[in-house]
Formats: sequence, structure tokens, C-alpha cells
Amino acid sequence: MNNKLFTLVVLSIFFLVSCATDEAQKTAVVQAPAPSFPVTKLMTKTVISYQEYPTNIEGIINSDVRAKTSGYIKKVFVDEGQKVRKGQVLFELETQSLSQDAGAAKARINVAQVEVDKLIPLVEKNIISPVQLETAKANLAQAKANYSSINANIGYATVKSPVDGYVGAIPFREGSLVSATNQMPLTTVSDIKQVYAFFSMNETEYLDFLQTTEGKTLKEKVDNVPEVQLVLANGFDYPEKGNIQTVTGQIDPNTGTVSFRAIFDNPNQLVTNGNSGTIRIPVVYENAVIIPQAATFEQQGRILAYKVSEDNKSIATVIKIKGEVDNLYVVESGLKQGDKIIVKGIGKLKNETPIQPNEVVFDSVAKPIKPLFQ
Repeated sequence: MNNKLFTLVVLSIFFLVSCATDEAQKTAVVQAPAPSFPVTKLMTKTVISYQEYPTNIEGIINSDVRAKTSGYIKKVFVDEGQKVRKGQVLFELETQSLSQDAGAAKARINVAQVEVDKLIPLVEKNIISPVQLETAKANLAQAKANYSSINANIGYATVKSPVDGYVGAIPFREGSLVSATNQMPLTTVSDIKQVYAFFSMNETEYLDFLQTTEGKTLKEKVDNVPEVQLVLANGFDYPEKGNIQTVTGQIDPNTGTVSFRAIFDNPNQLVTNGNSGTIRIPVVYENAVIIPQAATFEQQGRILAYKVSEDNKSIATVIKIKGEVDNLYVVESGLKQGDKIIVKGIGKLKNETPIQPNEVVFDSVAKPIKPLFQ
């Protein structure tokens, strides 16, 4: 066998071995099992989500206490935060100068009365004109009116509570000069047996509220809103549930919002004027298809999940979301009850990737993850 023939034989053998090896590798790839992924079957549940809005708290009655006359504060009878009754004395103003004015006014009444008494018999005897007597009577009436006004101011010097409630801040103390023209009140008395929580919705939220809440009129819609919750500034839930009472129904041109007012019982005076918090309005989704958020991904502003096809392939499916509850999405469209979805490892998948489904119980992957810190 010459060298050329030998070389040709060797190359032929090498080619056959290579082809066999390639074919074996391809067969191995084809025969490799598909990767296993946990999948679950979607079900429907009734779940509740919450819409949250910042709120400010006020007592149902906030009555400013103001001086009706000018004077120096002689005594303050109450302290801030004290519970008072309607008619209880809160402040006493100095009345010495008013008392002196009252004495002078009383003297003028006496003088005017003497003048009238003197002129009456003279008129009866036609010695003087009746006009003089009428003038004297007018002077007497004016003197009495002046005296009454001074006495009223003396009464105003004793400042009383206009309502039952709790005393707010007291910016003026003994020795302060106050008057009816002061912009700042002497204090504010608030009835906080119940409190108002004021919050606002923007235009989009308000339109959603109108479209999704049952009722033909605004009042009917307000009446159909479930009880609302109040989360206090420290993150704790206020123990009493509240109800939405009123809605302005008009968009404020300055803020672009609509104002709401809810009312809460406040038996232990836990909240008062100036408190802040968060209003939570429950939204109930009955028999809704839900999906764990961890089983979804976002692409070009759309939310997708991998549905499992009948031949066990991952199918990227666009879903529309109508709400969030903890770490779950409430599905509006794209998936339905009974569909199987891949719940973990979706970052390793592409569309139409063959998989080996490992079915797991829905509740085992749908439990909300509680935050480590409140």
C-alpha cells in the first residue's frame, strides 16, 4: 500500500468517527430531559386590597374662644388639654376701668332722670314746650343705653366655653392685652368624642371611585363605601372603624383634587386636632383570579407571566392587572381559572422553552411576604 492510499484510508476512518461522534452528541442533546420548574394551577379567591390616602384629623366641633372686649387677662382658669363644659369660665379680663365707666354712666342716667322729672310738671302747666321734655327723655334713653353697653362689656370680661370639649393651646396668659380684633383666639375648645378625617383624591382616582362604586347618585355611592380604616402616624391601626360622610364632588382648580370627609368614634380620645395618619378604603375583589407577583415579569411597560402549554412549553403571556393585594396581582385579563403558570425561576426561561412541570399547591407560593420592619 503506497503512502497516498494509506493517507486516504486514515482520513476516511477519521471522517467516519467524527460523524459518529457528532451524531452521538446530537442524540444526547435531543435526549437530555427538559429542566424542571414549579408550576401551579390558578384559582379564584375573594380578596381585599386597600386604597390609601394621607389624612388630617379634626374634632367634630372646633370653637374658637375670642375676647369680645379689650382688656388685660386677669386670670386663666383652665390649662391646655383640660376637659371643660359649656358655660365654664375660661378667662377673666381686668374690669377696673370698665367699672369706673359704669359708675360714670350710672351718674349720667341719674342726671338725665332728674332733668326729665323736672320738666314733666312744667310741660303739664304749659310753661315750657313738650319738645324740651322729649329731648330730655332722649338723653335719658341714651344714657341708659350707654350704661347697658358698659355692663355688657363687663360681662364679656368673663370668657366662658361655648361648647363641651377639650381646651387647645393657650397662647395668651395673665397680663396679656387682648381684644376682639386679635387674629389669634384665646384658645380653641374641641369636641373630640368623634373626629373627622379629611383626605383627597386626584381626578383619576375620583373618576375610578365614581365608576366602580355602586349607586346612581353621589350620595348612594358614598353610602355604599365599606367602613374605612385609619392608620395612625406611628403605623398602628386605630381601633375604631369609620364611615365616609361627605364628598365635595367638585375638583379644586388649585390642587386638582376632590375632598372627602370620614367620621370616627373617639371614645378614649386617642386622636385629637392636628393628628395625621392614613385612610385605608377597602376594595373587595370577589372570585378573582390572582397570581403571585413573583411569578410575573415586566417587559416594555407590560406585565407578563409564563403559562404552561399543553405540550409543556413556557408561553410568555401578557396580563392586565386591576389591583394588588399584598404580594399578589388581581388579574383582569390574559389568564383564567385553571391555567397553569410557572411560579419560580422565570428569569431562566424564554418563550416556548420546553419544561418538566413540577406542580405545587397554589397557597404555598401565594402567601404574602411580611415585611421585616414596620
